Amino acid sequence: MPTKIEEKTKELCQTIVAQPEMVAIRKRIDTFMSDASARGQYETLMGKGQALHEKQHHGQPLDGVEIADFEKSREALLKNPVASGFLEAQEQLHEIQHSIQKLVTKTFELGRVPTEQDLEEGSCGHGCGCHH
Repeated sequence: MPTKIEEKTKELCQTIVAQPEMVAIRKRIDTFMSDASARGQYETLMGKGQALHEKQHHGQPLDGVEIADFEKSREALLKNPVASGFLEAQEQLHEIQHSIQKLVTKTFELGRVPTEQDLEEGSCGHGCGCHH
């Protein structure tokens, strides 16, 4: 038998997935996932970015040609409407997730449902990493 918290959490999840913006986000993600070309562009860019990051992390100088190649791949990805739609959808999901986490974290911190003023008072909580 689910607890009241589990029951209400499932209700929250149902409310989230039923929102029109979530339906639109999901559609853009599904479109991207079914587009092998856009996924390939994205994976190539992520690989190039990771390689540059690792070089920088290990104190190796970044080559101008590598940076230019990364930028060229990035621009091409952003011009692809399926890929740019996916990136926008990811950002929107992150924002929704962040707002939910902030509210729940503040609830645990305060021991009550936070007010708007509580939420405007800065940090989302210890370890959040939002730097408010």
